[in-house]
Amino acid sequence: MAVQPEGTPCWADAMFSDVEGAKRFYSDVLGWTFGESSSEYGNYTQAYADGKAVAAVVPPMPGQEGQSQWCLYFASPDAAATVGRIRENGGEVLMEPMQVGDFGTMCLAREPSGAVFGVWQAGTHEGFEAVATPGAYCWAEVFTREPEKADTFLSAVFPYRMKQIEDQAVDFRMFDIGEKTVLGRMRMTDDFPPEVPSYINVYFTVDDCDEAVARATKLGGVLRFGPMSSPFGRFAALSDPQGANFSVIDITTTEGEMPATKDV
Repeated sequence: MAVQPEGTPCWADAMFSDVEGAKRFYSDVLGWTFGESSSEYGNYTQAYADGKAVAAVVPPMPGQEGQSQWCLYFASPDAAATVGRIRENGGEVLMEPMQVGDFGTMCLAREPSGAVFGVWQAGTHEGFEAVATPGAYCWAEVFTREPEKADTFLSAVFPYRMKQIEDQAVDFRMFDIGEKTVLGRMRMTDDFPPEVPSYINVYFTVDDCDEAVARATKLGGVLRFGPMSSPFGRFAALSDPQGANFSVIDITTTEGEMPATKDV
């Protein structure tokens, strides 16, 4: 896949204190295989679906141990310029732009409502080699208690056009680049325990949502929501055995009409 337009989700990785356990879990649930770990880059290990790079796992750096979580990276043609906009719009830079060999340049940041994300300026590593195929990334949503902060920030840092789902029962916004919707934003309700911070939920594609949930829970994962059918696919939200949240979606099994939206 070519370098993605600015603001497009282009890569995902996660830190796990038990990397081998994470590899076993995701290989069984998503069918991933894994490349050699790169000791030069902190034992960063790429995951593959059908031979294409779709994500990576890495052990925590000393002093960085904590809750495992998936980190979504957004494409940028100039990471330094993106970092400037992050700061100007109330975000916090957690890691300054760092060149990773000739692969590209990365940085980590936190948006004002608390969700952590990454920025990736592609070099030889352009990001996902496949999307929306079994085992590959498909979609992501920012879950936040302060949607106004997140919306204002994201649309200032990246060239998004925003539209809101008109359904009054849910506060859900979508972010478009050109004609393509690339990201969602959901207001966190009281269903979320107060100690759960804002986060970005990453969806991986599966052939059969119910089978993937059964495999995940058998291996120690926790079902958080679903499985539920929707106009976008049949999906479920899970936590892996090390506490990292993610969702699975079968995009071939759809139900219902697409929701009406309005530009905002």
